[in-house]
Amino acid sequence: MNRLNLSVIALAVGVVFSAGAMAENMSKDDYKASKDKFSTEYKAAKTACDSFSDNAKDICVAEAKGREKVAKADLEANYQPSAKNHYKARIAAAEADYSIARERCDDKGGTAKDVCIEEAKAAKTTAKANAKAQMKVTAANVDASGKRNEARKDAAESTNDAQYNVAKEKCDTYAGEAKDHCLAQAKKNFGK
Repeated sequence: MNRLNLSVIALAVGVVFSAGAMAENMSKDDYKASKDKFSTEYKAAKTACDSFSDNAKDICVAEAKGREKVAKADLEANYQPSAKNHYKARIAAAEADYSIARERCDDKGGTAKDVCIEEAKAAKTTAKANAKAQMKVTAANVDASGKRNEARKDAAESTNDAQYNVAKEKCDTYAGEAKDHCLAQAKKNFGK
């Protein structure tokens, strides 16, 4: 596996865990306030677009809509962190970028416009494929982490059982009350 893939995986795991920490600090009121803030910012940005005309206005509106959709998707991913919500945030960013690129292509004509549109579609397809792959990698990492934890737990239990058996054997060297005390101590030490 090359270094870039390892970095991407490490980043994804970090994002998932940091989003969880952010969500713990976000109340429902903060979430609603942020959502309202994004809507207000969108309306202000859309109003600012009125100073433009023709395609420049269309690009401005597409950028404003894109920022709002991405901000809301990111907010949702941070408020309720999950691989699916992070995937949705990446898709929202891909869709926003595509909408803006399509509007920018309208300034061109003929073959240049066709190429521009195809490039925008290709970028969107790539971004969506990367988002899907990232969601699968995250799910695989979570699954593998759970399996590692289960294996560690099983190993710890087996080790504990083996050490308890050794302690019991050592108690066989005693007799009567001393043996009973030794066995009681072994049970206490090993949680039996």
